[in-house]
Amino acid sequence: MALFRIERRTPLSAGEAWRRLTDWQHHAVPLTRITVTPPPPTGTGTLVVARTGAGRLGFDDPMEVVAWEPPQDGGAGHCRLEKRGGVVLGWAEIDVRPAPGGAVAVWTEDLRLRGLPGAFDGLVARAGRLVFGRAVTGLLGPPAGR
Repeated sequence: MALFRIERRTPLSAGEAWRRLTDWQHHAVPLTRITVTPPPPTGTGTLVVARTGAGRLGFDDPMEVVAWEPPQDGGAGHCRLEKRGGVVLGWAEIDVRPAPGGAVAVWTEDLRLRGLPGAFDGLVARAGRLVFGRAVTGLLGPPAGR
């Protein structure tokens, strides 16, 4: 199990941080394109597919939203995605809560690659923390280019 956790403080409200983190098609992961079925708004049962690769060389990472609790009335929000693919397994959770001066966002993920021995879990977790940490930072940053 390659478990990692990313935590970011932001001056954004919990609602705005949530909106940005769950705007799936804006997740900037290298060589990855995101599709969402059905189209937004997201809810339990939504399928998010990350297609990673170039041309015909690549793989799909389908994830189903199994918990969807957006922040309401200034409260916290929680989302859980279960990975349903043939290559990437595990789950991801996004939690957002109000904090003084803004919000705290926490991304927790158990990332497993089918066929990769557990001896590589530390390396996978470090790579996940780096890639998804950059994505979370970008999503919560200034909306340049959006």
